[in-house]
Amino acid sequence: MRVKVWDLPLRLFHWLLVLAVIGALVTVQLGGNWMIWHGRFGLAVFALLVFRLVWGVLGSTHSRFISFFPTPGRLLTYLRGQWQGLGHNPLGALSVFALIGLFGFQAISGLFSNDDIAFSGPLSRAVSMDLGNQLSSWHRRTEELLYALLALHILAIVVYRWRGQHLLGPMIHGHKQAQEPVEQPRGGGWLALLVALAITAAALWLANGSWIPAPAPAVPAW
Repeated sequence: MRVKVWDLPLRLFHWLLVLAVIGALVTVQLGGNWMIWHGRFGLAVFALLVFRLVWGVLGSTHSRFISFFPTPGRLLTYLRGQWQGLGHNPLGALSVFALIGLFGFQAISGLFSNDDIAFSGPLSRAVSMDLGNQLSSWHRRTEELLYALLALHILAIVVYRWRGQHLLGPMIHGHKQAQEPVEQPRGGGWLALLVALAITAAALWLANGSWIPAPAPAVPAW
C-alpha cells in the first residue's frame, strides 16, 4: 500500500535547507565580500528552522514532532528490532533533532556575530561588544561539529540505501510503501500553512535587524 508520509511543505523545507546550508558553508570558506551572502544564507536557515518548528506542531501527522520524538521506550523498541513506523525511526529522529539544534545555534549566534572586518550580524548592534565576540567565537568553534553531523547524516543515508531502504526518494515524492493498510496522514492544511508562514515572516523581520535604530553619526572632535 502506497502511503503519503511527507507533506509538500516539509519536503520543500528539507531541500531549501540543504541549499541554504551549502550556500552558507561555501560562502564562509570564500570569505571577503562573499560574507554578505553568508549572512543572507544564515538568515534563510533561521527562517526555515522557524518554519520547521511551527510545522512540527501544525503540520500533517508524520511532520509533527510528537509522532517521532525519540523517547527511551521508542529507542529501546528500535534497538530490539521491533519498531514499526512510516516516519523517522527513533535513531533517525535523534539525528533530526541534533541537526535542528545545531543549525539553530549556528543561525542564532550568527545573527549577533561581529568580526570587526568583513561581517556584522544583523542583530550585532543589539548586544554588547563582549557578548558579540563571545557568540562569534562559539559560532566559529561549532562549525567543525556541524561538518561531523552532516557527514553522519549522509553516511546514514548511504547505509540505509545499502540495506535496501530508500530515504531520499520519499523526501522527493513524499510516499512510502506500507505492508498493511494504515490511516492516511491528517492535518497540515492551508490554514496551518498560512499560520506557519506568518510566524516565519514575523521571526525573519525580527532577525534582520531593520527595527534596530541606526547609530547616531559621529560628531567631529573639533
